[in-house]
Amino acid sequence: MKNIFKGIIAMALLSIVIACEDDKKDQVLSSEEIAKNSKDLNDYFEVEFEKDVADSPMMQTRLGRKTDYGKWDDFSTQKYADDLEKAKKRLEFIEKVDDVSLDEQTKLSYRLAKQGLKEEVADYDYRFYNYPINQMHGYHAELPAFLINMHRIDSVADAEAYIERLNGFPKAMEQIVEGLKVREQNGILPPKFVFEKVIDDSRNVLKGRPFTNSKEASALLEDLKSKVKGLKLSEAEHLKLINKAENALNTSVREAYESLITTLEDQQQRATTDHGAWKFPKGEDYYNNRLKRITTTNLKANEIHEIGLSEVARIHGEMEEIMKATGFKGSLQDFFEFMRTDKQFYYANTPEGKKRYLAEATGLINKMKGKLDDLFITKPEADIVVKAVEAFREKSAGKAFYQAPAIDGSRPGTYYANLYDMEAMPIYQMEALAFHEGIPGHHMQIAIAQELDSIPMFRKFSFYTAYVEGWGLYSELVPKEIGFYKDPYSDFGRLAMELWRSCRLVVDTGIHAKKWTREEGIAYYKDNTPNAESDCVKMVERHIVMPGQATAYKIGMNKIVELREEAKVQLGDDFDIREFHDVVLTNGAVPLNILEEMIQEWVQSKKTT
Repeated sequence: MKNIFKGIIAMALLSIVIACEDDKKDQVLSSEEIAKNSKDLNDYFEVEFEKDVADSPMMQTRLGRKTDYGKWDDFSTQKYADDLEKAKKRLEFIEKVDDVSLDEQTKLSYRLAKQGLKEEVADYDYRFYNYPINQMHGYHAELPAFLINMHRIDSVADAEAYIERLNGFPKAMEQIVEGLKVREQNGILPPKFVFEKVIDDSRNVLKGRPFTNSKEASALLEDLKSKVKGLKLSEAEHLKLINKAENALNTSVREAYESLITTLEDQQQRATTDHGAWKFPKGEDYYNNRLKRITTTNLKANEIHEIGLSEVARIHGEMEEIMKATGFKGSLQDFFEFMRTDKQFYYANTPEGKKRYLAEATGLINKMKGKLDDLFITKPEADIVVKAVEAFREKSAGKAFYQAPAIDGSRPGTYYANLYDMEAMPIYQMEALAFHEGIPGHHMQIAIAQELDSIPMFRKFSFYTAYVEGWGLYSELVPKEIGFYKDPYSDFGRLAMELWRSCRLVVDTGIHAKKWTREEGIAYYKDNTPNAESDCVKMVERHIVMPGQATAYKIGMNKIVELREEAKVQLGDDFDIREFHDVVLTNGAVPLNILEEMIQEWVQSKKTT
């Protein structure tokens, strides 16, 4: 998810104070004037947020709204140019706003909006430097997943809108295919391994009725049927809806995916095994820019690489202590092999084993809920559920991920566990994974941000990866400090998860800055972690299609821990972990440098009271 807010509206509409005359800079404003100016700017933030929402039918659905319910977003390449012009105009306006005339919270909103606009304009040169169809989050899988997970059916009109979206697949896919071809013309083509995976996933969408004579319904037909079942309809009305859906699937959806598959098979013939961003035109510049955006720091690739190597060495040392405590005889590599292969650490790759995993992960999250008062002042109202990744995309999807709740409360947050390969989901990592994706991890951070009354809507949906994923990884550590991970193997699992994120710093920079091959990256994970080989392969392939993204976790966690420890030193007995977490969580997502400023201000305020 990217920052949905892209600026403020035309300056002619603004009634806040503008710094047009030099003498106004020395003007002292009353508290009433500051309050009014701040309200005016925040009102316009809301107006502008609503304009961007109006441009995105899919965002409307994510927000729980049913306007434009049968439409898809605009995926055309022209949309990039339109958004650039919008951003330039907004940036021109916002740079004239006198931030001295605003209260502190609105100053932060102004600052974040201005920074976001500048980055959007600067990043336009790299607008095609991504893979819209990839094995992690490609449109081919995300559009069906959107319908399944986001599109509620509470009425016949909602069902008709679902069918309208099915019939809208050809246009959406035509725009996406156009983007793939433009990218290839610009030297941006996914490596060979991507094509086999995404073509297979695309064909999976076309499995089952009505695409084949199978007894089982396709994923989309099954979803629609299960949702329509809850409506009070006559048999004739019900059958009419299902027939319309089957027709839309068998014509529109089939047409869209067959067109996509044809394009992918054509591009596959020209794909290479060069995997790093260095292969792109201006690839080095792009990757450095990407690291800056992802980490919200000025760390260079070599610095991030060295941090990773240092952290890997430290964690290996802590793991050796746990290994000795368990009485295991042998090297750390022997212990890795034991943890990787011993059957006691894995549930069976059966429906029963998968059901047990989901139930126990849910239990861990529920147990943590009972401990939140020890750690947090502010807690989310939205609930969270644990689900398995859907069958049609589980083969290629990541190990685990989180889906935010609807802001209107109509949909809970969701922790998705990928149970395709149970050997990649060891029991000893279950605690850390549940804490990261659920509570106190992503669900706490994202749900709280969405529920804040003190910030404008665009900040509720801001997404700074280092902050969000740094918090997720930090949330794996915090439970240990209040008594979780009592089993040494589970504590080893926590360290294994942190080790995994540390290896990411090494491998991501290795592939994209040091020209490591895919095989070298896989070997590094296999040699330095206890994870299954399938885990290692998926992770390296993720690095390849999402340059820089995986560096955010450890860089973000390190900064949060660093800020916490500095605050403890300065405040001594006055340090309150609950207050620290409140500062971190009650301003929405922010860049790490701004998070540091907020913590320092909190520390100073505590010292002066």
